[in-house]
Amino acid sequence: MKQLRICLVVIAALLQQTAQAQQQKKHYNVLVLLTDDQRFSTIHALGNEEIITPNMDRLVRSGTTFTQAHIMGSLGGAVCAPSRAMLLSSRHVFQVHQDGGVIPGADTTFPELFRQAGYQTYGVGKWHSDYASFNRSFAGGDNIFFGGMHTEKEGGHLTPKLNHYDSAGRYKAPFKGTQFSSVMYADAAAKYLESPHQEPFLMYVAFTAPHDPRTPPAEFLAMYDTARISLPANFYPQHPFDNGEMNVRDEMLLSHPRNPGEVKQEIAKYYAMITEVDHEIGKVLQSLEKSGQLENTIIVLAGDNGLAVGQHGLLGKQNLYDHSMRVPLIWSGPGIPANKQVSAYCYLNDVYPTLCELNGLRAPAGISGISLAKGFTSNSFKGRRELFTTYSNLQRAITMDSMKLVMYNVNGAHPIQLFDLHKDPLEMNNLAGNKAYAAKVKTMTAALYKAMKGYGDFCDPAKPGWGYPEKLTWAEALKINP
Repeated sequence: MKQLRICLVVIAALLQQTAQAQQQKKHYNVLVLLTDDQRFSTIHALGNEEIITPNMDRLVRSGTTFTQAHIMGSLGGAVCAPSRAMLLSSRHVFQVHQDGGVIPGADTTFPELFRQAGYQTYGVGKWHSDYASFNRSFAGGDNIFFGGMHTEKEGGHLTPKLNHYDSAGRYKAPFKGTQFSSVMYADAAAKYLESPHQEPFLMYVAFTAPHDPRTPPAEFLAMYDTARISLPANFYPQHPFDNGEMNVRDEMLLSHPRNPGEVKQEIAKYYAMITEVDHEIGKVLQSLEKSGQLENTIIVLAGDNGLAVGQHGLLGKQNLYDHSMRVPLIWSGPGIPANKQVSAYCYLNDVYPTLCELNGLRAPAGISGISLAKGFTSNSFKGRRELFTTYSNLQRAITMDSMKLVMYNVNGAHPIQLFDLHKDPLEMNNLAGNKAYAAKVKTMTAALYKAMKGYGDFCDPAKPGWGYPEKLTWAEALKINP
């Protein structure tokens, strides 16, 4: 009996060691690459034959792309701020807006969680939030940008305003970068990757391209002949109706009505900015390969939101069309199938729990994201049943089974759009007024109301004006509904 007990103890110890070894194997390095204002349809390998993106194409071929990744939207014009907060904290859109532009200490970001698990964490580039959350998340970093965009007044992309890592979290000594923003970020990332690491690392590299000002270096702009750039099939001189944000800053970058020649020039600059950031992403990937850690690193490439650039008569991202809500989301690394595409609905805030599962870490309770890990191993992964998206107190939308309903609240008018995204991916044929789709409009409207209630939406579409004045700011909404 004594010998049996000894054998059982030995077997239990061996099993524990095996489990620990397997758990340790799951502790892969993580490299997150985030671009700014890059919509889904701007990667050559995913169907855009006019754009040049060899390094993003490489990630598409070596990994798995979620082709229906979306953001949840925003309650204000700076869509990228809540989008990044949702990515980092896996909270939903109304939660991050209620936090007033910071990531509260009670919310553990995914870099912070990995840091607590023993990872070396390093942050580079744009952090559209507060100093404290950056320093909680990262033990180090460089060429950090606190803000929304490189304004021309502060040097634009050519001499960006940056910060070195400040362990005290004060960041009172910003400096001017000497090279284009993407170069500054890629150089800082490459330097870190080529340094020795004793522990697994998580590095977050947040580029500010292709966000305007669209001033691509000459060698990249020269790759695009404006005369050969195609106007999108859903180019309109102007939007069919007032969506509530016809005069927001992004929409004033070109004249009204839209001039086809001006739009083609803007598309050329947009593509050139993407090709430039693709080139710098290539440098980061080259440094990762040079470090010998490529095969042990999970790479995530994503965009923080899309952009219209002439589609539907719009230029910006303050709308709920797919060109503004749908983003690239590409995974590459150990255990991730090569050249696979998954069409399941998902959000950027699903990145957090997915990274946790792939690395054997427990995601915090209460986050709103779901893990996408089964999408790598199963061909029947369904993802989310529906996608809810929002903008200000002006626009709400829901997408289910390739059908999308958009509802507006503008100056007492409530236009409705219904699109069959399977047949009409460019959202050009509004079916809402078609009697054959009356039942579908009714069903999806009910689903939209249910989603709004479920997320704690501050608007009530059943009330006149959705229950709030037009152009309500978030601060005003909190005064009424704290």
